[in-house]
Amino acid sequence: MLRAGIVGLPNVGKSTLFNAVTRTRKAEAANYPFCTIDPNAGMVTVPDARLAVLQKIAKTSVVIPAVIEFVDIAGLVAGASQGEGLGNKFLTHIREVDAIVQVVRCFDDADIHHVSGRVDPVRDIEVINTELILSDLESVKKRRERVAKDAKRGEKTAQAEEPILVRLEELLDSGKPALMLPLTPEEKALVTPLFLLTMKPTIFACNVKDSELATADTNPYVTQVRAYVQTHLECEAVVISAQIESELIDLSEDEAKDFLKDLGVAESGTGALIRATYHLLGLRTYFTAGEKEVRAWTIHVGDTAPKAAGVIHSDFERGFIKAETVAYDDLVACGSVATAREKGLYRMEGKEYIVKDGDVLLFKFNV
Repeated sequence: MLRAGIVGLPNVGKSTLFNAVTRTRKAEAANYPFCTIDPNAGMVTVPDARLAVLQKIAKTSVVIPAVIEFVDIAGLVAGASQGEGLGNKFLTHIREVDAIVQVVRCFDDADIHHVSGRVDPVRDIEVINTELILSDLESVKKRRERVAKDAKRGEKTAQAEEPILVRLEELLDSGKPALMLPLTPEEKALVTPLFLLTMKPTIFACNVKDSELATADTNPYVTQVRAYVQTHLECEAVVISAQIESELIDLSEDEAKDFLKDLGVAESGTGALIRATYHLLGLRTYFTAGEKEVRAWTIHVGDTAPKAAGVIHSDFERGFIKAETVAYDDLVACGSVATAREKGLYRMEGKEYIVKDGDVLLFKFNV
């Protein structure tokens, strides 16, 4: 299962956010740096309004959503790549996740300590990214030294890898993340074993006060973050209020809706963050729907029908014959599989079919 790591400076709301998205209180959230030492991990349900609609069509009481794993990683500080703060141990924890959710503090509060003394979200982003870049730069330089020797001896893989490492070193040395280097799939495969921190897809979570969530678009800190990450990092930024999310943990669904309505917002920020992270990981959803259950299944972008079938069971992929398929929008418009079939919207797909997000599938197989 793919994992998303929550990172940021100390005291920006990482652990509070982790508790919110995992609907637990596993991570300690305190008003002092490094209250998180060992990373916490938790399974997170991916919000998907389509499940409730399919539940009505299938007339079932059982709904099983998709899930991903989130990891709460301790705060980084300037000099972490050289052992400052809690040091390289936590860079290793980041190396073990598949995507990064970087939490940025976008509110003023004299009662909550900021490790740098004052709130400046762009500076905070640059502190974190500098440490990740420096760590990657060291890895690339070491690898390049080893590869250069093999390339001189005529080793073909090394000769193919060396110019990529040169480009990576130049990019990192200019202060830009490795993710911004255009690479072919073949080139990317050559550098994947380096597990570069800045090669991981990243999304930024702007943490605002509970009273500012409804008006976050006018928050100057949020505006700064969005402009910076789009221009310099080609990344997305979403808005959350970790404090609101922590209060929602103990509320029922109806109570949570009323609470958010009073604040002037339709949805909690974590729902948008979880969905954005899910897509950032290159994940998509297809559904199975019947009287027994409606279920969301997780696949990767570009997966074929047999690969999607294998998510349910390896026998489904091994003995794949065909997939009976209808698009979610078409099924909803028709109201039933029978009507979709009558209108020619329910079709048979073979082994080469690329499953699309929202497809409702029934697999035929023989083992």
